[in-house]
Amino acid sequence: MESEAELVARAVRELATRTRFPVAFGGLVEGGVVRVTSIVGNRTHSLDGLRVRPERGLGGRAMMEQRPRMTSDYGSSQQITHDYDGFVLGEGIRTLLALPIVVSGRPRGVLYAGAWDETPVGGVTTAPAMQVAQSVADELRIRDEVDRRLRAAQGSDAVAPSQREELRESFAELRSIAASIDDADLRARIAGVESRLVALAGDALPTTTGPVPTIHLSRRETDVLACAALGATNAEVATQLGLRESTVKAYLGSAMSKLDASTRHAAVARARRAGLLP
Repeated sequence: MESEAELVARAVRELATRTRFPVAFGGLVEGGVVRVTSIVGNRTHSLDGLRVRPERGLGGRAMMEQRPRMTSDYGSSQQITHDYDGFVLGEGIRTLLALPIVVSGRPRGVLYAGAWDETPVGGVTTAPAMQVAQSVADELRIRDEVDRRLRAAQGSDAVAPSQREELRESFAELRSIAASIDDADLRARIAGVESRLVALAGDALPTTTGPVPTIHLSRRETDVLACAALGATNAEVATQLGLRESTVKAYLGSAMSKLDASTRHAAVARARRAGLLP
């Protein structure tokens, strides 16, 4: 799994690619301040070492208000403090957009996009920029939840029933999140976390007298089965995954057929036996 610094670096590159801004930079909160760890498109080294405190500068304001903030004339803006003029103006940036990374109601970092000239910024530019920031927030939220549940499961060689249920709920939640994400790379990373959850619940798999047959479920079949495993009705599964109820029935029927199961409960049991669900 990529580090948080690598996650930010990838987001900064994507921000520069998806918007008209030539300069992009950003970082996450460390010790109460945002430490900028990635910069692309810069002409100077003025942004090196930039650390942003909450409420200070454009990024600090964006973090406190938990919404994007933009100025088309950074040097003369009356809406922000000018603690970081040496960094920003040293690079020659005039137009600056700050996008907070907010996880569970708490600011975790800031992404910036800047230009050396006064650049008009509209929805065509800000929408993809906000999507990049949201993608980082989603990734951090997933990591936080997995870490929390893994810590709760530590200290015991076997997974207790209550912890196993948490693992299963986590797995189903990850499948729901993945179903709403178009980014193939992010889905692949989520799949890696899902595999770790399945491995953690490995002690719960029943013993068998013979080899477990190889069964391949599609992504959507696994999504539906993971939600059904928690007792969700077809209508509830449809709501969670953003599907039609008839589509849920079709995926569930396909999964049951592959698992040679006559009921959804039997399908869930066989999927767990095959290591497809925790």
